[in-house]
Amino acid sequence: MGSTKTSDKFQSILPKQKKFQSIIPKPKWLRVKLPTGQKYTELRGLVDKYKLNTICTSGSCPNMGECWGEGTATFMILGNVCTRSCGFCGVKTGRPESLDWSEPEKVARSIKIMNIKHAVITSVDRDDLKDMGSLMWVETIEAIRRMNPKTTLETLIPDFQGIERHIDRLVNAKPEVISHNIETVKRLTREVRIQAKYEKSMKVLKYMKEKGQRRTKSGIMLGLGETKNEVIETLHDLKNANVDVVTIGQYLQPSKKHLSVKRFVTPDEFLEYEKIGLDLGFRHVESSALVRSSYKAQKHIN
Repeated sequence: MGSTKTSDKFQSILPKQKKFQSIIPKPKWLRVKLPTGQKYTELRGLVDKYKLNTICTSGSCPNMGECWGEGTATFMILGNVCTRSCGFCGVKTGRPESLDWSEPEKVARSIKIMNIKHAVITSVDRDDLKDMGSLMWVETIEAIRRMNPKTTLETLIPDFQGIERHIDRLVNAKPEVISHNIETVKRLTREVRIQAKYEKSMKVLKYMKEKGQRRTKSGIMLGLGETKNEVIETLHDLKNANVDVVTIGQYLQPSKKHLSVKRFVTPDEFLEYEKIGLDLGFRHVESSALVRSSYKAQKHIN
């Protein structure tokens, strides 16, 4: 199944987080609505009662109420410690714990208890494992299928270092949607994603489509210093990689230790990017300040 130990040498190359200061106040249009509704209240109660783990709650997603009301939730596998240290991400970086092979059943059971119609599964990066965690991914998909045969799936995957045999496992498991986020424009990738490469992510997206994946998806954050032309160039690159769905949202700084927000993109700009994306031929483009990777995810399977 792959080694679960991280060598001291590997640990030593993880870059230390820099401290960044947020200097721009949030604009008036960037307001989060409090989650409401009967479905949200029911799911909130189940999550608390059974101590279920969702990214929706742990990440304080601004769209939690809306997504839960539509029967969609996001779960994270492979632990909660990442082997990468991206400047935008609030997930803890360091030496991951040993894999919990009961995790697939736990996730599947959570989905059943919550009566989730469409589940989004994501994970930390596990560069410490020989299989990059791909075997656990497959185990999780299969467990969900057994226990929740009517639930549709989106898998938001890491790049698996571009290793095709690991990517093949996900494609062969046949989730309705496979997503891999490009996160930012090419020029900023080294600063924002550090251990990732723009070209590698594009290659992963294109490869999945070539291998027969029916629906592929990617996401971009804005407000990190990118230009309009760079955003448009990224959309063109995603289209050339045969991506079907794109999400575009505003980057929000998780803490002072993370990359600072360079600017807040206006609602009109988000609408313009949505139109550009649709004109390019994407099947779906979700573009607004509070859009996150799994926003409206249930719409993206058709």
